[in-house]
Amino acid sequence: MSAPPPGAGPSSAEPPLGQDELTRAARQLGVEAGMVLLVHASLRFFGRWLIGGPVALLLALEEAIGPGGTLVMPTHSADLSDPQPWQHPAVPESWWPRIREELPAFRPDLTPTYGMGQLAECFRRQEGAVRSDHPQVSFAARGPMAETITRPHPLADGLGDGSPLARLYDLGGWVLLIGVDHSVNTSLHLAEYRAEFPGKRRLTQGAPVLVEGVRQWVTFPDVDIDSDDFGELGHAFEASTDLVRQTEIGASLWRLMPQRPLVDFAADWLLSHR
Repeated sequence: MSAPPPGAGPSSAEPPLGQDELTRAARQLGVEAGMVLLVHASLRFFGRWLIGGPVALLLALEEAIGPGGTLVMPTHSADLSDPQPWQHPAVPESWWPRIREELPAFRPDLTPTYGMGQLAECFRRQEGAVRSDHPQVSFAARGPMAETITRPHPLADGLGDGSPLARLYDLGGWVLLIGVDHSVNTSLHLAEYRAEFPGKRRLTQGAPVLVEGVRQWVTFPDVDIDSDDFGELGHAFEASTDLVRQTEIGASLWRLMPQRPLVDFAADWLLSHR
């Protein structure tokens, strides 16, 4: 059985990329030993065959930050949610009660990521990775600060000041975007929680969780988050500061930036643009 090479289509004429090249690229960009590094990545846009696919990229990043660094990735599972607002596809209203009753509870070891990409799914399965307990917006971390970053993760305001994003902020963490833009930069959500912009809305979320080992459907308050303007916000941050380092690996653009000034800038930007 054959399969298309990871990171590129079968028609790619460029030579493949290996783990050592990815490590060098990360270090040249500014990834350093000991960093706390939050990574968002898509392998679809590398434009070149990655020898080893997501495993090679994961090992390259871990080599770049060394044993003293901590790697972090979003391992969200937004499909563990109330079915009422679901789209693409929506489900009939008659199904909603049964879905709420039977949807399996979130389990950090078992629940797969949803829409997070190959790298995040690979990472959350890795031995030594610690995953936070939020049923919809969990994060996984591996390294000396993994427990500090992921524990606890309250249900309410899942990307706010009690979340791993806020601990990354306190630790002076960094954000690395690989083949993706700011539209998926989850640190910008922390700014949404902190900025009291006009029209900010709160809502009630629902999800299945284990409570003392028993599955329960629980509800919890949250902010109605919206990433529609994150691309514009990120472009403004890049244009207004010299804090974003960039390089191209194959056809993939890598962006490295410190998280704290990013979040601070985003909170101010949201106040004046929403």
